[in-house]
Amino acid sequence: MKHTRVLIFTGGELSPRFLDEVQNGDFIIGADRGALYLIEHGIKPNLSVGDFDSIPPEQMDQIHSNSGKVIDCDPIDKNLTDTELAFELALEHSPESIMILGATGTRLDHTLANIHMLIRGLQHHIPCSILDENNFITLTGSSCIVENKGFTYVSLLPLTTEVTGINLEGFEYPLHDATLRLGQSLGVSNKLAEDKGTVRIEGGLLLIIQSKDR
Repeated sequence: MKHTRVLIFTGGELSPRFLDEVQNGDFIIGADRGALYLIEHGIKPNLSVGDFDSIPPEQMDQIHSNSGKVIDCDPIDKNLTDTELAFELALEHSPESIMILGATGTRLDHTLANIHMLIRGLQHHIPCSILDENNFITLTGSSCIVENKGFTYVSLLPLTTEVTGINLEGFEYPLHDATLRLGQSLGVSNKLAEDKGTVRIEGGLLLIIQSKDR
């Protein structure tokens, strides 16, 4: 069965409001402690994956009995993080989109690695996003529509050495055939002027980060 969307709940900072993102027909993956979080909040993941090295045996029993399938990995002998394992499995379903929740937190290395995974989605022509309490992160290599999701700012940051041919419509500060380079802050803290804005680029990879202060 082809699923329209895959939701990955992973082991970073999770919020109860993320549970509102779950829709009928979603394929839900719990990565490590993300699986336990889902089950404790009454949602049975279709798939739970990870090394589960921080989860006691009684809670592992709970994960096994409340998941459609469990993939248990050796914590020492694996080459991927739990989130990347879940992401690779999500790609195998060829969904229309993938959203990762709990992909940010106190570990900056994990946060950056998870943001970089969005490139893998583009390579498979699957729109991917990361949602946390204060940010909604997407990546484009061509064009995309930015919808108002209740965040204050929209920042554009290059993920390649430079991003060329940037054109913005529907923003307070439009850009026309602009170039952004790594290390520049020109694209930070823009705002939507309408309910939707359009971002178009000619070359490179551009992070689009909708954000708000706490």
